[in-house]
Amino acid sequence: MRSRYTAYVLGDVDHVFRSWHPATRPDDLRALPARDWRGLEIVEVLDGEPSDEHGVVEFRAHHAAGTQHERSRFTRRAGRWVYLDGNSAD
Repeated sequence: MRSRYTAYVLGDVDHVFRSWHPATRPDDLRALPARDWRGLEIVEVLDGEPSDEHGVVEFRAHHAAGTQHERSRFTRRAGRWVYLDGNSAD
């Protein structure tokens, strides 16, 4: 989760692409919205331990125009955590 936030801050589209499950990621991520990111607040983590295959992270990503509040699902793929999908938590 934190590495994906950092990738968004730095505009590292390759990392965002590689850390997104192929079943749910868009074909082209070059059009990701640019934001002036200000900080990441982890609200809750469910599962996601080394022995788990799935996990949920609720977070608030603060940017100049507001806050993105989301509950994201992650799953393991080839031993690495990847983003599956998320829903607004507002």
